[in-house]
Amino acid sequence: MLVAVRRLTRQPWHSPPHRDARHRLTYIFTAACYEHKPIIGVSAKRLSECEEQLLNICEMTGGTLYAWTILPNHYHLLLQTDRIREFRSEIGRFHGRSSFVWNGQDKTRGRQVWFNCFERPMKSERHFQVSRNYIHHNAVRHGYVEQWQDWPWSSAAEFIAEYGRQHVMELWREYPILEYGKKWDTR
Repeated sequence: MLVAVRRLTRQPWHSPPHRDARHRLTYIFTAACYEHKPIIGVSAKRLSECEEQLLNICEMTGGTLYAWTILPNHYHLLLQTDRIREFRSEIGRFHGRSSFVWNGQDKTRGRQVWFNCFERPMKSERHFQVSRNYIHHNAVRHGYVEQWQDWPWSSAAEFIAEYGRQHVMELWREYPILEYGKKWDTR
C-alpha cells in the first residue's frame, strides 16, 4: 500500500521523501556506504579527506554545523540550514566524486559506494539534544573507541572542550539516546 502511494505521488518507493522547508531548520543528515561496507574507512587519510570535504560542504552552503562523525561505513551530521536543497545537491556531487576516486584507488570500477542518504528535521529541543548525543556517541556505539573524544573524525572532542566535561555529562544524563537509531543505523 505504502509503495503504491509513493509511486502515485512520485516519491521514492523505498526511502523517506526529502522535504524542502522554506525556513531555517535543523536536521540530522545521514549517509551510508552500500551494504554498510567500510569504504570510507579504508585508511585514516580517506576518513580525514571525507571529513574535510563534508565540513567544506556545510560551510559552503551556509549551514551551522552542531555535530558530526565520520565512521568507516557511514556518517552523521547535525546541521541547521535554510538551503537544504542546495546542501543535498552538493552532497550528491560529493558522493559522485568520491565514488569515482575511491573506486579508482581501490581498483573496483563500477562498485556502488553510497547506498542512500536522508535528512530528518529536528522536532524539539529534546530531539536535537538526543541527536547530538547520538552522533557523538556513535563511534563508541559501533566499538571503534571507548570514549567520545578518542574518535578523531568527530566533533565530540571540540564539544567537550567548549562545554566542559561536567556539562556534557549532564546533557548525556538528561538526554539519553536509549533506542535512538536502532532501526536505521546498523553496522
